Amino acid sequence: MHCFTSGEPGDVLGATGFAQITDEDNLIEPATRPLLDLQLFAGEEDKTEDPTPHRLREARKKGQVMKSMEANSAVNLLGMCFFFLLLWRYFMKGFQSFFTHYMREELPAVVSSGISPETVHIFPLQLFAGYAAPILAVSLLLGVTANIMQVGFLNSSEAIKPQLSRINPVEGFKRIFSRRSLFEMVKSVLKVIVIGWVSYTFIRNNVAPILRLSGQDEWLVLAAFVQILQGLALRVAAVFFFLAALDFIYQRLEYKRNLKMSRKEIKDEYKQIEGDPLVRSRLREKQRELARARSLADVPTSTVVVTNPTHLAVALRYRQGMDEAPVVVAKGAGRLAARIREIAEEHDIPLMENPPLARALYKDVSIGESIPAELYQAVAEILAVVFRLQERAKRKRA
Repeated sequence: MHCFTSGEPGDVLGATGFAQITDEDNLIEPATRPLLDLQLFAGEEDKTEDPTPHRLREARKKGQVMKSMEANSAVNLLGMCFFFLLLWRYFMKGFQSFFTHYMREELPAVVSSGISPETVHIFPLQLFAGYAAPILAVSLLLGVTANIMQVGFLNSSEAIKPQLSRINPVEGFKRIFSRRSLFEMVKSVLKVIVIGWVSYTFIRNNVAPILRLSGQDEWLVLAAFVQILQGLALRVAAVFFFLAALDFIYQRLEYKRNLKMSRKEIKDEYKQIEGDPLVRSRLREKQRELARARSLADVPTSTVVVTNPTHLAVALRYRQGMDEAPVVVAKGAGRLAARIREIAEEHDIPLMENPPLARALYKDVSIGESIPAELYQAVAEILAVVFRLQERAKRKRA
C-alpha cells in the first residue's frame, strides 16, 4: 500500500499532495507488458455507414454526382421520336424542295453560265442549316433537360482539374478491371442484343407490307416508311428506357456505396463541423470565466449580497425609480462566492445571510435577469432591512 504525503524529500509535487511514482511502484510486471501495440495490426475500418448530408454536399461541390448516361440517351431518343412524329411532313417537304431546287436550278446554272460552285453552294447550305437548326436545338434542349432532371443546376470546376491519378498506369489498370467497367461491358452487350432482337423482329413482321408498296405513289410509300420507322424508333426508345431504369438504379447504388463512411470518419466529420469536444469544453469554460469576470465588475453596483452564508453569494441591485424589480448582477459558489463577499465588504455593501433565498436565487435566476414574482416578498424584506440600515447610517453621519 502506498501513502501520499506532502513536503517529503521524495515528493515531486509535494505541494499538491501527489507522491513520486517510480518503476518499482508500477503494478504491471515487465513480462506481462505488451511488446507491440496491437493497434498497429488493426486494418482500416469497414465503411458500413450511409453518407452524411455533409459528405453528400462536399461530393456535389467536387462534381461527384449520381448520373446515368443511359437515361440521357433514352430521354433524347424518345424526345426526338415525338419531335419527328409531329413535324415529319414539314421536314420532308423542306428537304424535297431543297434537293429539287439544287438539282434542277443550281447545278444547271453552274454548267450553262459558268457561275462559281462556291457561290452556288451558299444558298443550299443556308437552306439546309435552316432545317437542321431546329433538330440540333431540340436535341441540345433534351440533353440539357435530362442532365438537369438528374443532377440539377451545378457549377463545379473540380471535375476538370488535372489529377495525377488519371495518368497513373496502376490506377488506370484498376479502372479497366473494376466492377463499374464490368457492368458497362455487360450493359453494352445487353443493349446490342436486345435492341438488335427488337429491331429484327419488328422489321421481319413488316417485310410483307413493305413489299406491297411497290408501284405505289411516292408520297404513299414515304408515309408508309415513316410510319414503320416511327414504330421502330418508339420500340427502340422503350428498350432504351428499360435499360436506363436499370442503369439508373445501379448508378444510384454505386454512388452511395462509393460515398459510404466508417464510424471513425463520421466522428471526425462531426468534430470538424461542430469542433473538438475538448476544445468546445475549454471555450465554454473560457466563456464562463469571462462572464464571472464581468459579473464581479458589477458587484460594486449592487444593493445587497445574499449569502448561504459561505458557500453561495448572490449580489442584487435595486434602484428605486429605475429598476422595476431587483436584478441579479453577480452570483457564485465556493471561491467565487468568497470573492463576491470580499468585493462587497470593500465597497460597504451589506451582506445578508438567508440560505433558502440564496439557493433559490442561485438556482433559478441568471445574471442580468430580474427576480421572479414568487421571490418578491423574501427579497423585499431583505431590502427593507438594508434601507433602514442605510437611513440609520445617514442620520448618524448627520
